[in-house]
Amino acid sequence: MNRRDFLHRTITAAGLGTAAFAPQAFGLGERPAGAGHRAKQDCLDGQSQQRQPSMPRLARRLQSGMTIGLIAPASNAFEDHDLEFAMDIVRSLGFKVKPGAHLFDRRGYLAGLDAARANDLNTMFEDPAVDAIFCARGGFGASKLLPLIDYDAIARNPKILLGYSDITALHLAINGQTGLITFHGPIATQQFSPYTVKAFRRLLQTVPKAPIIGAPPPFLRAPGRAERINRLKTLKPGQATGRLIGGNLSLITHLLGTPYAPDFRGAILFLEDVDEAPYRIDRMLTALWLAGVFDQIAGLVIGKFTNAQASGPSLSIDTILNDRVAPLSIPVLQGLMIGHIEDQATLPVGAMATLDADRQQLTVVGPYLV
Repeated sequence: MNRRDFLHRTITAAGLGTAAFAPQAFGLGERPAGAGHRAKQDCLDGQSQQRQPSMPRLARRLQSGMTIGLIAPASNAFEDHDLEFAMDIVRSLGFKVKPGAHLFDRRGYLAGLDAARANDLNTMFEDPAVDAIFCARGGFGASKLLPLIDYDAIARNPKILLGYSDITALHLAINGQTGLITFHGPIATQQFSPYTVKAFRRLLQTVPKAPIIGAPPPFLRAPGRAERINRLKTLKPGQATGRLIGGNLSLITHLLGTPYAPDFRGAILFLEDVDEAPYRIDRMLTALWLAGVFDQIAGLVIGKFTNAQASGPSLSIDTILNDRVAPLSIPVLQGLMIGHIEDQATLPVGAMATLDADRQQLTVVGPYLV
C-alpha cells in the first residue's frame, strides 16, 4: 500500500471530516516568531518561493563520541523495540544518543501531536548538548510542522539534520528559510548497508573536498553477467552547476505554491519516490513542468522510483521520463543511488554541486560542513 492510499484509508476508517483537521485537533500551539510568519506573509503577498539566503549556513562535521538527537518528526515505528533498535543503530556508528521527549509518541499515522513533534525538533536544535539530529523514520506529517518550526533558533544553532522521504519537507523548508545545509540520507530505523555506511561516513565525517556522490556500488562483470539494477542512463547530455535541492517527488510537488517551496532557479534538482504508480509519477512530474520548475533548474537527477508498479494499462517509467525530459535543454542523469533503497547515498541539500551527465557524475563543489 502506498502512502496516499494508507492516508485515505486511515482517514476514512476513523470517520474524520474536514473539521477534524482544524489546527486545534492536532495540538498546534502558537507559531514561533520569526521566519515562519515572514514566509506566510510572503505567500499572502503572492511570493510563493522562498528567498534563499545569500550564503550557506554550515553545521559541524560528525566526530566519534558526539551526541545525536533522535526524533520522529513525521510517522513513528509501530513498536517501541524498533525505536530501541534505532538508538542501537546510532550507537553502532560511534555516537551517543539522546531521544526526543516525544520520540515514543503515536497518534494514528503520526508520531504524536504536531506541536509535540515540532517541539522535539526545535529543542534538539537549541540544546547545546546535542551535536546533530537524526530522524527515526519518514512516513507522513513532516510538512504539518513547517509553520511551527523556530527557524531563527535553527539559524543560531546550525546542526546536521539527517533523513529522507517525508523529511524532504524539513530539508527544503529549513534550507530555504535559514540557508542551513541539511542532509538527505538514511533514517535510524533502517539497517545500514556497507555502501550506506561508507557514503554516510565519507560525506559527514571525512568531509572530502569535491566528493562524487550517488555513484552505484561496484559490480563484478563476467561472461553472462551485466549490471541490471543500478544502471546509469544519460537522458540529456551536458554539464551544469547549481545548488543541490530535492528529495521525495511527492513532497516537492506537495510544497508547490506554498511559502516553503524551494527556490528552483539555477538549481540541480534530484528526485526519488516509492510505491507510486507510473501514472502518479507522470502526474507529479507534469505538475513540476506546469509550474515552470523545469524551466528554472540547471540540471536534473533522477534517483530511484522504487516499487513503481502499475495495476492496469500503463506507460512505462522510461516513456514518462522521455515525455517530460525530451524537450529539456538541461543535463539529465538517471539512476544514482538516491531513494528508498538498501544502498543509499547521503546528499547535502543546499550545497553547490556539478552535474556532468556525460561522465554520469554528481559532484559537490561547494562547502557543506565545517
